[in-house]
Amino acid sequence: MKIRVIGAGVVGLTCAHEFALAGQSVEIIERAAGPGLGCSFFAGGMLAPWCEEESAEPLVLEWGREGIDYWTNVVPAAEVNGTLVLAPARDRPDLIRFSRLTSGFEWLDAAGLADREPDLAGRFDRALFFPREAHLDPRRATSMLAARLSEFETVSFRFNTAAEAVSEPADWILDCRGFAARDKLADLRGVKGEMLVLATREISLERPVRLLHPRHPVYVVPRGDGRFMVGATLIENEDARVTARSVLELLSAAYALHPAFGEAEIVETGADLRPAFPNNLPRIRREGHIVHVNGLYRHGFLLAPALARRVVAAVLNDATFSEVMDEHPGERQRA
Repeated sequence: MKIRVIGAGVVGLTCAHEFALAGQSVEIIERAAGPGLGCSFFAGGMLAPWCEEESAEPLVLEWGREGIDYWTNVVPAAEVNGTLVLAPARDRPDLIRFSRLTSGFEWLDAAGLADREPDLAGRFDRALFFPREAHLDPRRATSMLAARLSEFETVSFRFNTAAEAVSEPADWILDCRGFAARDKLADLRGVKGEMLVLATREISLERPVRLLHPRHPVYVVPRGDGRFMVGATLIENEDARVTARSVLELLSAAYALHPAFGEAEIVETGADLRPAFPNNLPRIRREGHIVHVNGLYRHGFLLAPALARRVVAAVLNDATFSEVMDEHPGERQRA
């Protein structure tokens, strides 16, 4: 069976990988010059399903645990060393609220926080620590996954190629184009995410830190070599530009975490549109032998592996997953 995957972001790559593991022939079509250059390129890479309980559906925790297993064992791009959630003393009620909405954490006092992140010693006296969470560098992860796919004789890539330029037949077509698929998915919307990368040798962090913010979650993720990704906004508009206000808010949050970020070099800024459906959960939609796989919102790397497994089950075994499929809403089958 020949499977054509349109889009080489994290969703397209994980779907292609699962089909390749199932023994199918896979062709990946990508309009960019390489894999992972779309929305995946600007992702935070936080694999934090327990933190996401604060605002996400239970499905995110359930499938997110699968995502951590995938990125640590199947494609070992992630490091499991937990997530810290902090708030300034004046915002302590927000930290308590966050704890009431989540699970899988332990409370840390000032000494416990200093033990895990010495450079934050004396700046915060309470924190939530989620020890089972992980993080990865999205660009490295997509490169690793593409390299794994290249090892299969049954997998081929076609970069710098528009989907409409390919006329050869395929048994199944997977549309994994993200927000670009709005021409086929009328209820898909874009949620802008802006990020920046700072470089400084004055502070060291071993794990992602999420700083509670009155407007949107702000996180600082170590990228190695003195670099830190700071993100990300969640703005309900479809204008993929980095704005001055967002940069000011992200820089203010980083400075609130540690003043050393005030002297850091800004080495990169970026923005893209996260594809989302009204309930912010992904969808698998079948139209004959075309399958639309989309809507991962801000959970791309977290949920893509579990979603890909279910796409394979839906195509090869006619399985139905009512939580993410429009067909047969009263049924549910697990792969």
